[in-house]
Amino acid sequence: MKKGDVVKGTVTKLSFPNKGVVEVTGETPANVKVKGVLPGQEVSIRILKTKHGNSEGRLLEVLQKSPVEVDSDCPHFEVCGGCSYRTLPYEEQLRLKEQQVKELLSPVLEAGGVSLDSIYEGINASPVIEGYRNKMEYSFGDEYLDGPLSLGLHKRGSMYDIVPVTDCRIVDEDYRKILSYSLNFFRERNIPYFHKTKHTGYLRHLLVRKSKKYGEILVALVTTKGTKLEEQGFGAVGPLLDDYVAGLRALPLEGTLTGIVHTLNDSVADTVLDEGSEVLYGRSYIREELLGLEFKISQFSFFQTNSLGAEVLYGKVREFLLGDDAKDALKAGTLHGEKSQVIYDLYSGTGTIAQLMAPVADKVVGVEIVEEAVEAAKENAALNGLSNCEFIAGDVLKVLDDLTKKPDLIILDPPRDGIHPKALPKIISYGVDKMVYVSCKPTSLARDLEVFMANGYKPTRLCLVDMFPGTVHVECIACIQKIKDRKD
Repeated sequence: MKKGDVVKGTVTKLSFPNKGVVEVTGETPANVKVKGVLPGQEVSIRILKTKHGNSEGRLLEVLQKSPVEVDSDCPHFEVCGGCSYRTLPYEEQLRLKEQQVKELLSPVLEAGGVSLDSIYEGINASPVIEGYRNKMEYSFGDEYLDGPLSLGLHKRGSMYDIVPVTDCRIVDEDYRKILSYSLNFFRERNIPYFHKTKHTGYLRHLLVRKSKKYGEILVALVTTKGTKLEEQGFGAVGPLLDDYVAGLRALPLEGTLTGIVHTLNDSVADTVLDEGSEVLYGRSYIREELLGLEFKISQFSFFQTNSLGAEVLYGKVREFLLGDDAKDALKAGTLHGEKSQVIYDLYSGTGTIAQLMAPVADKVVGVEIVEEAVEAAKENAALNGLSNCEFIAGDVLKVLDDLTKKPDLIILDPPRDGIHPKALPKIISYGVDKMVYVSCKPTSLARDLEVFMANGYKPTRLCLVDMFPGTVHVECIACIQKIKDRKD
């Protein structure tokens, strides 16, 4: 096989993260790695590269479905890049995620003298598999080159084409109504979207958040500065936005529209940046409840996108940290009979885990690099009447040098790339008896576990939590404990 060849084969397995192995038929059997496939599918692929006997390809067509596949109930499945597992029954999705993570972590654990079977506690399903998301970030663009205005998600495998996902199944009807209304409103007025290459246009993104417990909805429209729109002959921005807000407020929504925000972003980067925001209606946040605590969530706050799944996730974190008697400890307000404990919550985001642990600690210190998230954490802690939480804005790598009070327990919830290699020795040097590591990318967890196990720690409990039904993603939680009889 050589670059450019088109071949056919059967998908024999998946390796994390969703990399399929295709057994190619022909005179010289070979295996090719391909993304976006499912075990058991018969596929046609184009070879992208071959080196040292290893080949990678791109999916061209699914010739025959996997025996376990079902028909998708989402009309966008074939073109949207969001839900790769949408055609699998939910139990099969869980099995596939579990299999990939176990195959990834098992050799790492065994190399450190730990049997996966002895610590693995299974995969926890999401409480809901439809309409579970509490946040969607849509992009303005066109569905094809020079086509009419579109609003939605990026087409599978494309950086430019936008699919108007007006029937998306992982959000509820309110999201679909807001998306459809916004698209029609701006399309009827011929308002241009921001071209990534030309750096012209007005509309950039539409962000929608909705709380599960309260049903509160926040809409944030992200655009370039209005002067650019006026210069192109589209009139003043003020009346345009007034009409947009009036139409949004008139929509028959099941939830309550509590805020509409206009955010400016003139950056050439294709990301949602805040270069100035104005509240056009209501307030700039929604409220959500998790495990009895209340949180204010603004448009840019980090917050788990599956609220009900987050309760499962954080409940397991609490259990791993406190032990099986977690509920009794929380009720008593003590940890192992004592409350003189200091807990570090590193990469704390808006401080959700820190606040959940506050009742059993003397002090909880959260460290987060995003300043807005830290401010939200402080506000949420005050909202929940928690006076023993301290939140520090800064890079974990640097902040640890300035912290003087030694922790008794550490919670780690790093971004996808895991813990900075230079931060790991600092964390390990505290010598705490127990840490809980939450990972949204199992490959990063595998890499960091090697370091922990080489420095006197071993994982004692491990489980998975499915926060993203229909997708390839899964969360891992590992309880890591210091080896008591280790002699350095």
